[in-house]
Amino acid sequence: MIRIVLVEDHSVVRSGLSFLLKGEKDFRVTGEASNGMEALRLLETSVEADVLLTDINMPFMNGLELTRKVREKYPTIKTLILSMLEHEKYLIEAFDSGACGYALKNIDAQELVCGLRMVSQDRRFICAELASTLFDKVTRFYEKESESIRAVSADLSPREMEVLGLIADGFTNQEIADKLFTSKRTVEGHRLSLIDKTETRNTASLIQYAFRAGLLK
Repeated sequence: MIRIVLVEDHSVVRSGLSFLLKGEKDFRVTGEASNGMEALRLLETSVEADVLLTDINMPFMNGLELTRKVREKYPTIKTLILSMLEHEKYLIEAFDSGACGYALKNIDAQELVCGLRMVSQDRRFICAELASTLFDKVTRFYEKESESIRAVSADLSPREMEVLGLIADGFTNQEIADKLFTSKRTVEGHRLSLIDKTETRNTASLIQYAFRAGLLK
């Protein structure tokens, strides 16, 4: 049996959730609260819970603060955030606060039920709509980064690539100059050009960028 405490400041929404969850044979709603402070008082009066299903925006104490306090005082209780807030910053803050799951309020009933079961088993849960949105953003980010890397790679001359490899091998400017039969000043110019083209800050970040971008292996 999964014992659930509902925390939602809108009574109509809370009643609807309670009705939905009571229809599941392995669920039992053991308490309801309209804000974080009420929820903590319930838990302090020995109301038993395995999962806390809470909104974020509530008076007196919001769901994120409640999640942090529950993690500190009742570490065995798992929290699933149910909110209208779909920006990823709230998702990140929720998990940083100790939540095990995050769902949007337009979630399908059966998906929410599945999410509650997952969270009760200490598994992470993100609703499908939010997961899809995040996946699209990550994909676009890496596509832009790949385009940037390709542009940088195409902009580097063969000599700059050669200097880059020797820098990564730990050679000094003078040692590189000796190997390439050129002047130390010329090598210094190549090093600065590499840092400028890759938009890195120094030699260490240049080498990190080069390996991450596949310019060095």
